[in-house]
Amino acid sequence: MNITRKKLGTSLGVFAFALVAATVVIWFRLANQVAIPEDRTLFVVFFLLGPVMGVAAFIVGTRWFGGVAAVIAILVGLFLPFTVAISRQEVAENPISVGDTIPYFVAIDDESNRFTSDSLYGTPVLIKFFRAHW
Repeated sequence: MNITRKKLGTSLGVFAFALVAATVVIWFRLANQVAIPEDRTLFVVFFLLGPVMGVAAFIVGTRWFGGVAAVIAILVGLFLPFTVAISRQEVAENPISVGDTIPYFVAIDDESNRFTSDSLYGTPVLIKFFRAHW
C-alpha cells in the first residue's frame, strides 16, 4: 500500500479520535454545569463525524496507531447518538417550578447522609435533579 495513503488514513484516524475526544470533553463539561442545550443536533453531528472519519481511515489504509485511534473514535462517536435515539426525555405534565413547594421525598446528600424533604422546611434550598442525557 502506498505510504502517502497510510499517512492520510492515519491522520484521519487520529483526527477522528481528537474530534470525538474534544466533543466528549465539551459534552461532559456542559453536563457538569447542567447546561446541555435542548437542541443536541450539533453534538450528534460531531459525534457521528468521528465514526465516519474512522471508517474512512480504514478504507484509505492506516498504520496501527491510526487504526487504534479510528476504532476508539468509532465506538465513542456512536455512543451519544445511540443514547439520544433510545432515551427520550420528556417534561412532566406538572413540573416543579421555582417557588413551588417541593413534594415529600427521601434522598442522599453529598456526605452520604439520608434526609427528607420535610427537613428542608424554612430553609432556602437549591435542589438539582440531573439525569445528563441517558
